[in-house]
Amino acid sequence: MKILVINSGSSSIKFKLYHANDADGQFNALCEGQADRIGIDGSTLSYAKGDEPKEKFFIDLGDHKVAIDETLKKITDAECGVLSSLEELSGVGHRVVHGGEDFTGSVVIDRDVIKAIERNSMLAPLHNPPNLMGIKAMASLLPEMPQVAVFDTACHQSMPKKAYMYALPRAQYKEYKIRKYGFHGTSHSYVANKAAEQLGKPLEDLKLITCHLGNGGSLAAFKEGKSVDTSMGFTPLDGIIMGTRSGTLDPYVPLHIMESQELKPAQVSTMMNKQGGLLAISGKSDMRDNVESAEAGDEDCKLAIEMFCYSIQKFIGSYIAALNGVDGIIFTAGVGENNAMLREKILENFTFLGLELDEAKNNANETILTTASSAVAALKIHTNEELVIALDTFNLIK
Repeated sequence: MKILVINSGSSSIKFKLYHANDADGQFNALCEGQADRIGIDGSTLSYAKGDEPKEKFFIDLGDHKVAIDETLKKITDAECGVLSSLEELSGVGHRVVHGGEDFTGSVVIDRDVIKAIERNSMLAPLHNPPNLMGIKAMASLLPEMPQVAVFDTACHQSMPKKAYMYALPRAQYKEYKIRKYGFHGTSHSYVANKAAEQLGKPLEDLKLITCHLGNGGSLAAFKEGKSVDTSMGFTPLDGIIMGTRSGTLDPYVPLHIMESQELKPAQVSTMMNKQGGLLAISGKSDMRDNVESAEAGDEDCKLAIEMFCYSIQKFIGSYIAALNGVDGIIFTAGVGENNAMLREKILENFTFLGLELDEAKNNANETILTTASSAVAALKIHTNEELVIALDTFNLIK
């Protein structure tokens, strides 16, 4: 069975094609790529077959339908394609950011699902509309092709009310659906399950804290196999300090800025989402740049790293309390998987738990980062959100 995974943004589409082997359950990536600058001058389509290096093609991609059409042409190209025809394609899985309270898991897309995604666009105006563009473009090109929606928020629908409700007038929740939703769900769920495999125990028997640390980042607490709390809230702005996002603030801060500086909500939103975080502290949004400059003596970059790690430590501490203990702390995504120094700095406040970091393992980027005698395990696990989407699509359409 061949499954195409689509992650559609406002001006880009990432794609990856998998071969799902029914006999052994293995998923092998056949090709991947990305359409960039859709609807903008200078649009390109990058494409790589198997382990081959990516090639970039300059193609006029006027809209999402054209971009997906060109993607399908590339996949079936006589020279570089991996399918002899589109008849080999069994289904398409789409990343959808916000499912609201409508979805607790992945679903086969139909008219009702599309209406629900549209309805939840008010909760994710930057993400759901382009996700829908990809779905509708694929439907117009291949109307009989089964499509599946995999939601970033679905994993966290298991949170209890005490974790997701805000202390606001009840009408704000009942009429406007203002509550904590959480994001990065496919990543959190994937690495939690992989951590359980590494620890040799059922996920249901473990208390785990997953740390998805990239340019955007969030933490989640897992108990009895389910997410019971997460750091992102009503939007992906809440939680830890991120590349350009402020993370948690006193809720009156944006109101005070608007009142005292006569700024409009859109301006303050831009400030918190695109001008905040590491960028605001040090002038550098990429953690690699902050680390390099901090090592060269830049005090602002040192402060950015200190604040970043401290914000994560506070969430880990609160989740240990929420879980009444912890068996494992998992690091994933670009920063979490690749920066041993930051992992060590974050974990240094948890030696009281009996967590013993093995410096050699951590520096070597091994999977289990703690000593054999450590009372709490720390792990580094490569996330694979595309594979999760492919797996869910396969299971729903097979």
